Amino acid sequence: MMPKIKLSAIAALILCGGAILGGQTRPPIIGVAHIGLKTNDMAAAHQFYGKGLGFADFSLDKPTGGLMLTYFKVNDHQYIEIFPDLNDPNEDRLSHIAFETTNIQQLRDYLGSRGVAVPAALKPGLDGNVSMMLKDPDGHNVEFVQYMPGSLHSRNFGKLMPETRVSDHMIHVGVTVVDRAAADRFYKDILGFQLMWYGGMTDAEVSWIDMRVPDRTDWLEYMIKRKSLTPKALGVLHHLALGVPDIKAATAKVEAHGMKPLQPPKIGRDGKWQLNLYDANDTRTELMEFKPVETPCCSPMITR
Repeated sequence: MMPKIKLSAIAALILCGGAILGGQTRPPIIGVAHIGLKTNDMAAAHQFYGKGLGFADFSLDKPTGGLMLTYFKVNDHQYIEIFPDLNDPNEDRLSHIAFETTNIQQLRDYLGSRGVAVPAALKPGLDGNVSMMLKDPDGHNVEFVQYMPGSLHSRNFGKLMPETRVSDHMIHVGVTVVDRAAADRFYKDILGFQLMWYGGMTDAEVSWIDMRVPDRTDWLEYMIKRKSLTPKALGVLHHLALGVPDIKAATAKVEAHGMKPLQPPKIGRDGKWQLNLYDANDTRTELMEFKPVETPCCSPMITR
């Protein structure tokens, strides 16, 4: 006999947008937390992300000494993490992508109930937050993090957000995907990401698929991969996007900071103004207006 569940409990789960399986509920996944990138030139990274894009930073050292990574702060909950770990010019610059959850232990238990390989136990990291690193079907490192009181990040809440920032919101990150169905089983069916828009260079192809996080408006962009790619080409696909209200003002701001974009802003196939910028290791940062100014190609865009 099935156990009785109070109607109020069901209603609460519906209101929270949770997913249930075997008694486990998925907690909210509320946005992009960070993207981790590798470089062989920290000075150039500071020039690009610090001076050019205008972000303040703080760092974390290894327990044995020496720099582990530098955090360029977009806002209290979003960061660009730069690791001085690029040792081979043919190496992918992407370290990992990360999303924020409100309950990391509950998310671990939920994913374990769905057959995802999860850590045996969770504990605070060197930065004081609790996180877990998983592999998606394409082999990308995908981290989930819960910011904890007293952590390196929470101690800096409300700080290090100067007017020099070109943006105060990372609206998406992009990674390569070979098998869309496999990616959907992980991100859509298990994690609850929702299709937002898809498009391509022509109306007859699908090159980009935007999958919105379950409980807010940030998204993950599948960059459909059909052939082997050079590190430079991967730098175009493994990217981050910063939302801006006015692309002309944003372009003027980065130019005033000494940046020289390779091309002027343009309207993308999603109908939004955008400007592409590249760091010293060829990783792309996309400045993008929040709303389309033209009708997006290829599919309707969910904006609510």
